[in-house]
Amino acid sequence: MPGLTSPKTYAGLAAFQAVDAVACAIPISPIAKSLDLLGVPQDIRWMLPSAKAASVIGLLSARKVPALARLTTAMLTVYFVLAVGAHLRARDKIVNAIPAASFLATYAVLTAKGPKQD
Repeated sequence: MPGLTSPKTYAGLAAFQAVDAVACAIPISPIAKSLDLLGVPQDIRWMLPSAKAASVIGLLSARKVPALARLTTAMLTVYFVLAVGAHLRARDKIVNAIPAASFLATYAVLTAKGPKQD
């Protein structure tokens, strides 16, 4: 999996997290509906775009500060463990938990391997 740990992968994931942070901050209808279904309280939802925006910085640090990138992927792994758990607790359709489970696996591997060093 040499491509998975490349700085380009981290940059791509950072771009996704940035778009997702904006979508959560608005919030767009499908995200609001999903958060309602999962029982995420309104008073803590502001943390989601904040955490996602912060993760962008950590992911983009992969080339220059690999330890920060690794810490970021570890925290994103925890975030997605909680997300998968929320889907399971809400007895949500499995198909709705697949994206969270996929990101969980991706960030867990990135945490284990760390960013590729030149």
